[in-house]
Amino acid sequence: MPAETPDLGEFDLIERFFLRRQSARGAQSGVILGIGDDAAVLAVPPDAELVAAVDTIVAGRHFPEGTDARSIGHRALAVNLSDMASMGATPAWATLALTMPSVDAAWLERFSAGLMDLAEAHGVALVGGDTTRGPLTVSVQVLGHAPRGAALRRSGARAEIYWR
Repeated sequence: MPAETPDLGEFDLIERFFLRRQSARGAQSGVILGIGDDAAVLAVPPDAELVAAVDTIVAGRHFPEGTDARSIGHRALAVNLSDMASMGATPAWATLALTMPSVDAAWLERFSAGLMDLAEAHGVALVGGDTTRGPLTVSVQVLGHAPRGAALRRSGARAEIYWR
């Protein structure tokens, strides 16, 4: 992240890189109050249970320094979408905690494209988060829902042996 853009504050970052117009699906996504406030207010569908997953990826640990920012944004959300799928849950909302050494508009443009394009493809609304300065670290939490009592669990997994 070489070029610093010091004049961008947190709300400028949100508006420039992470706010997108809500699609028709987004208008029905259960977001009562979303990104830009102190916390999100969300409506879980009736007869559903909330399913939550969070993962953190760190530069130098989970991806090499210098990795394309678009790839980092995509991966940060993808690992959580995988967790939702394994639980049989429908992903609906995400929060993002982004720690970066400096504000680099070109890097943020690519990062947000990777994250937001994947979010739109899966009907996930970014509803909040936080930004701070420090070593490049990305934490994404995905919230979704499953029909009451229907979430898949590891305890229900079993090994199957197929013989030919």
